[in-house]
Amino acid sequence: MKSLPYHTTEAVADALAEGRPVVALESTIISHGMPYPQNLETAHVVESVVRENGAVPATIALIRGQIRVGLSENDLHFLAGSGDIHKASRRDMAYVLSQGKSAATTVSATMICAEMAGIKVFATGGIGGVHRGAAQTFDISADLQELARTRVAVVSAGVKSILDIPLTLEYLETLGVPVVSLGTDEFPAFYTRNSGVRAPFRLDTEDEVARMIFAHEQLHLGGGFLIANPVPEQWSMEKSTIDQAIESALAAADTQGISGKDVTPFLLAKIAGITDGESLVSNIQLVQNNARAAARIAGRLSELNAVH
Repeated sequence: MKSLPYHTTEAVADALAEGRPVVALESTIISHGMPYPQNLETAHVVESVVRENGAVPATIALIRGQIRVGLSENDLHFLAGSGDIHKASRRDMAYVLSQGKSAATTVSATMICAEMAGIKVFATGGIGGVHRGAAQTFDISADLQELARTRVAVVSAGVKSILDIPLTLEYLETLGVPVVSLGTDEFPAFYTRNSGVRAPFRLDTEDEVARMIFAHEQLHLGGGFLIANPVPEQWSMEKSTIDQAIESALAAADTQGISGKDVTPFLLAKIAGITDGESLVSNIQLVQNNARAAARIAGRLSELNAVH
């Protein structure tokens, strides 16, 4: 840690030192998940939501060869408006840092940095998973392995509906990752509350989720924890609508030869166009909803750790 160029904002460092709740936030949604200026506006709003619910936000990125846990206003503008921002998962971090480059952190890289800093809860939009057609392409997100090895609880709106949800849950089960849906029996599918797939566990309150995370830690089981928090009802898209948009976007990606880490940003942008921006609005709302739940979970987890 000391040998790495690493910076934590004073607000985040103070909160961690005092045992107050901190919520990690990823930066890929800023640089690769939304167009400008919605990306910058969303970054500001999400940080505000975390604060309003009693926690300190720590947006994470790699800026000019430095790990940054908590970003300045200049950092946020740089990530939102610059075209020269890499997309870093676990595989990419050493390259980006050693070359003095800048990168937005994916779920896996954000989890790594959060664990380094001692942050236990992380809010994102949706995690990666097993891609459709993975039997031929072997395209499985690094997020899943990270959940198995890194001790951070991740709050997301399930997995992106562009993925193979049953296979993703099967893979997480094999890795031993606890998966809980908040307030629903179904495992949510990002833009929509409905996936047709039953969640492994259901809990109805943030307090119950915090208690399960605490029990997981007390058992020294290692690895992370996935909380699937469905998009609010009023912002949930019709499953048939989003499924049709995804099929069109997947066909376009195949035609244009889009592959690897470029697939998800391409599909998200394509789906936003097909749905006349409805999916972007849903995306923005679900991220805020996840930040709200994460802050409350982090607050309760801090209380449990303080008592014990």
